[in-house]
Amino acid sequence: MITTSRRTDTFTDSVIRRMTRICNKFGAVNLSQGFPDFDPPKEITKRLSEVALTGPHQYATTWGAQNTREALAAKIERDSGVKVNPDTELVITCGGTEAMMCAVMSTINPGEKIAVFSPFYENYGADAILCGAEPVYVPLHAPDFTFDSKELEEAFAKGARALILCNPSNPSGRVFSREELLEIARIVEKYDAFVITDEVYEHIVYDPYKHTYFASLPGMRERTVMCNSLSKTYSITGWRIGYIFGPEHVIEAARKVHDFLTIGAAAPLQEAVVAGLTLPPSYYAELKRSYTHHREIFLKGLDEAGLKYFTPQGTYFVMVDISEFGYDSDMDFCLDLAQKVKVGAVPGSSFFKENEQRYIRFHFAKKDETLYQAIANLSHLRELIKPKR
Repeated sequence: MITTSRRTDTFTDSVIRRMTRICNKFGAVNLSQGFPDFDPPKEITKRLSEVALTGPHQYATTWGAQNTREALAAKIERDSGVKVNPDTELVITCGGTEAMMCAVMSTINPGEKIAVFSPFYENYGADAILCGAEPVYVPLHAPDFTFDSKELEEAFAKGARALILCNPSNPSGRVFSREELLEIARIVEKYDAFVITDEVYEHIVYDPYKHTYFASLPGMRERTVMCNSLSKTYSITGWRIGYIFGPEHVIEAARKVHDFLTIGAAAPLQEAVVAGLTLPPSYYAELKRSYTHHREIFLKGLDEAGLKYFTPQGTYFVMVDISEFGYDSDMDFCLDLAQKVKVGAVPGSSFFKENEQRYIRFHFAKKDETLYQAIANLSHLRELIKPKR
């Protein structure tokens, strides 16, 4: 048999998407893959129905339709206070996943190193490897998932050209403080490096925590490549509309990569999503209120089930400690959870470089009735899965 490329040998398929298939197989409530079971804003779906009849249906400008980039630039400026040139500093991508791949390929050469916090969203390590880069993992220390400045600086001393920073952080739900971000800024400035941010949960942050845009920090605009997606903010994960915002010379490179990877994001969806980008501030206030409500429901359910967890400061994910159940494999625990308890979760080991088997990740981006069903199922957890410790 002719052999295939070795670049995929060091990672598996997506464990998150695998858990969705397992949930479907066992009829479990899917709290693994992070997509909502409620509809997008009506303004967006109404506009999409109009676009279906009127177009556009052909290619948009490769790096994004003009009106989409202008609406997006205005939103970024309003939220972050950072001025954006829609003609030279933005590229619309096929989701945040492509945005991250384009950003890494545009800033890191094959053979160079890139720093990644651990735990991390599972794509980051794979992105680095597929781009021919070497990931250098920096631990976020439980239970609060904070970093040690010396460990982070060591990664740059070893040659890291950039840091991938997910804030608010998936999977932990951590929101980095301004002081922590300023410390990261100090280090990347010292080592003349980039920060590639993933800020898809920018609007899902819980009081009293605040999201600080890394590009808004002193001296960081020219070092920041912001990757983002409209999936979470507008509940359109299937639309695959993302973007990169960054310095002009980086975006010039990213546009080339994007052009040859995907040519362009879907023109009808770019047109329709403008209706979301131009929603008033009241939409984002209601989004925060809604997710705060979902979080309260689910965390109360975890408390009633007697489970230990890190209270998420942002995102719609929660990391739960399953140490008491005594499993050597968190994947085995998740399989039993889906099959016996009928609730789906993601094994935490898929997010860690370290051999970590203590955690699973749930998400709570679901209707109230879905969450209450999951909570009802979890109330029988200890009857169906006996703690071994």
